[in-house]
Amino acid sequence: MITYSKAGVDRKIRAQAKKSLKSFELTYKLSKYGKIIKTPFNVLYPIGNKKYQVKTCDGIGTKVLLAEWINKHNTIGQDAVAMVVNDCIRCGAKPIAITDMIDIKKSEPKLLREIQKGLIFGAKEADCPLIGGETADVPELLNTTYHINCDCVGELKKKDIITGEKIKPGNIIIGFQSSGVHSNGLTLVRKVLFKKWGGKFNAFDKPKGFKRELIFECLEPTKIYVNPFLKIVKRFEILGVVHITGDAYLKFKKLNRKIGFEFNNFKPQPIFNLIQKTGKISLKEMASVFNLGWGFAVIIDKASVNGVLNLLKKERIHTEIIGRVIKEKKIIIRYRNKKIVLA
Repeated sequence: MITYSKAGVDRKIRAQAKKSLKSFELTYKLSKYGKIIKTPFNVLYPIGNKKYQVKTCDGIGTKVLLAEWINKHNTIGQDAVAMVVNDCIRCGAKPIAITDMIDIKKSEPKLLREIQKGLIFGAKEADCPLIGGETADVPELLNTTYHINCDCVGELKKKDIITGEKIKPGNIIIGFQSSGVHSNGLTLVRKVLFKKWGGKFNAFDKPKGFKRELIFECLEPTKIYVNPFLKIVKRFEILGVVHITGDAYLKFKKLNRKIGFEFNNFKPQPIFNLIQKTGKISLKEMASVFNLGWGFAVIIDKASVNGVLNLLKKERIHTEIIGRVIKEKKIIIRYRNKKIVLA
């Protein structure tokens, strides 16, 4: 049985390493317009007139290895944009600007044009301008042809900041459908699925039950949830938000440590079942690494459920109730007649 740790990513060591980053908080006193506000996933800084901004940054990880493998680079930019705009809205902010950083072995016009296609498409999906960035030729630093990072700045009023503090038992979790693996867990995906990294399949194999070749399933770009989320946040009180990325359902424990969360509705795409079966991966490990069909989630009170779901029916992204908030300080997964306690 393979785990994310055996594949090369140790969550425990990573969590310990991140604790050292809290030293950055010593710089918060340098804020020019007032006190900095920390939410479960974002740090917001005041810009005056009771307005705040948030800045998020992220990259696409080892998904670039798959794009490089088959020389398909026109969607990878969307992943880079998606990771930062979806992170930006977790506190209720509206994305107002995106920048990109491309480290590349050699600036080739055709390759950069292909990468740019995905970046532009992602910016349009997020309804947010991509205002610039940097391309650096750094061949000595790279094992891959290139790597992309993006940054996003979002803005909102202080009264609209989503802190997670109001979440209580009985609240409902609404899930937004993912497009598949998105941009997380690809180190495990590659090593389980593809012969190139020790797995079972070739890039263009089409396993039973799949409508297209496996490589294209894995390269399917990350969905962008900005527009549907901003529509519901204008009309309903959103108590908490999670972008289900690295650490997957473990992320919910960061929202509010005084309560817990139970999930009982999963709609995983075939890719997840293939990963689990091929790698003989436990359900606990799957739910700690992958989104299992839901890439984004909001927490609302029961009275808002019908209104939120009815409003979201008009959007292209499918949504359903996927769980609830509980009194126990646990993350519980109920799937295929199994009950798993993640944390």
